[in-house]
Amino acid sequence: MTMDPRVFTSPTARPPRAAAREPGPPTPPPALSAAGITKRFGPLLALDDVSLRLTPGSFHALLGENGAGKSTLVKCIMGYHQADAGEVRVGDAALSIRSPRDAQALGIGMVYQHFTLVMNMTVAENLVLARASLPLVIDWRKEREAIRAFMERMPFRLDPGRTVRALAAGEKQKLEILKQLYLGSRIVILDEPTSVLTPGEADEVLGMLRCMADEQRISVLMISHKFREVTAFADEVTVLRRGRVAGRGKVKDLTPAAMAEMMVGAQPAQVSAARGDAPAGEPILRIEELAASDDRGRPALDGVTLTVHRGEIVGIAGVSGNGQEELVEVLAGQRAARGGSVLVHGEPYGAGRAQIQQHRVRCLPEEPLRNACVPAMSVAENIGFRVFDRPPFTRLRWGVRRAALRRSAERLAAEYAIKAPSVDAPIGKLSGGNVQRAVLARELGMDEDIALLVAANPCFGLDFAAVAEIRSRILKARNSGTAVLLVSADLDEIFAMADRILVMSEGRIVHESPIASADVAEIGRAMAGHR
Repeated sequence: MTMDPRVFTSPTARPPRAAAREPGPPTPPPALSAAGITKRFGPLLALDDVSLRLTPGSFHALLGENGAGKSTLVKCIMGYHQADAGEVRVGDAALSIRSPRDAQALGIGMVYQHFTLVMNMTVAENLVLARASLPLVIDWRKEREAIRAFMERMPFRLDPGRTVRALAAGEKQKLEILKQLYLGSRIVILDEPTSVLTPGEADEVLGMLRCMADEQRISVLMISHKFREVTAFADEVTVLRRGRVAGRGKVKDLTPAAMAEMMVGAQPAQVSAARGDAPAGEPILRIEELAASDDRGRPALDGVTLTVHRGEIVGIAGVSGNGQEELVEVLAGQRAARGGSVLVHGEPYGAGRAQIQQHRVRCLPEEPLRNACVPAMSVAENIGFRVFDRPPFTRLRWGVRRAALRRSAERLAAEYAIKAPSVDAPIGKLSGGNVQRAVLARELGMDEDIALLVAANPCFGLDFAAVAEIRSRILKARNSGTAVLLVSADLDEIFAMADRILVMSEGRIVHESPIASADVAEIGRAMAGHR
């Protein structure tokens, strides 16, 4: 087996064991092309005339910021979504792929970001039960023999009798890939396949797939946000931005900085005229040498230090997955820090309810329906979460005055243009933009002097009207003296709103500049890991 010299870049990675070849040269996989794919979700144009071609035996990377349309594109290819325009071709045939089962029948398989395995079953059982159809009675002896023969042809192997729960993360990801190969997939789509792997495990798994592509056994289309993996393993890259193709080319002809520029654009967005010019005041939020781990115990924040002043918006940019989510969770009290300090008004801050009220801190998290609401509770109840235990909404410190809570919610619903059948309707029934408006009303609308607002991707997935409304509210808070920490995967949003911009990469702040003198090319290089 010949190895591409770019493949194994980590000192911890080991070359895979050579696979036992089947007699004769392998038949190349078919070409896959998506031509002119357009997809709308209501008023949101998620994909606008997007085309992509996966040549036989190639390893193709799909890059883009959050919300660029990467997942929507592959879901249109896989049949999860039906495109409003355009076509998918496998080989020379234009096909109507109505479901993932149709895609599987055509030899297209997908490995998802999160495991889809049955943890209490064995490797063999997970493989067999993934098939589209099964006999009434399974001959397990015959199946295990067939699986052992299948494993002998693969460049990486697992013991068919092992329980999935006992496998390491890298082995589980290998099993997800083996499952697609076992099902006969010749075109393998990977959605952020290394998000749960160490760098060594990532290099090993991607190196094996690259070798299989070099042998013309499979073609690979990989969604990734890691430039190092793209440059190490991919032949070609397509970059999406705001639902359109922003660039494409051979990886050997592109630098990470050039790819980052495709992702974020060459020119900053116009600064919003709604932003006032008053100078920033005293420091409100100080973060010093903050460290935290991700859900798997790996370092996610590594010595983060920053300050946000009164009447200032500090925007944090970066490719997703570089610690931004963990930073917001620490500030929201959803994740424990393992080092460093967070100070608000010069005092230690742990995001408890009493501290939130004392220091007048509010948070607008990403995916508010999941992170900031109880979907089955009413709009009024969700808006009242901050104040239900305070006068005039409480009775004798234990009973809630529901009429007062409802009147307050009705006032805020009108002020923030929340479209709902009534404030008694479950908030989970509202559209994304109206959920975001309701959370913003709760966080900013109670006639309080808010000292600090933490906003994470506040406009992600919303229509233009909702975006304009929410940005206007945040800028109004900033102009009235609120310190705002804006964490956004949309660089245009940061340029339109922030006074200062910080870039996060690999859990660190790697670049800082005032927005007035910010250099987009320099920011792109910092996002790509070039310091």
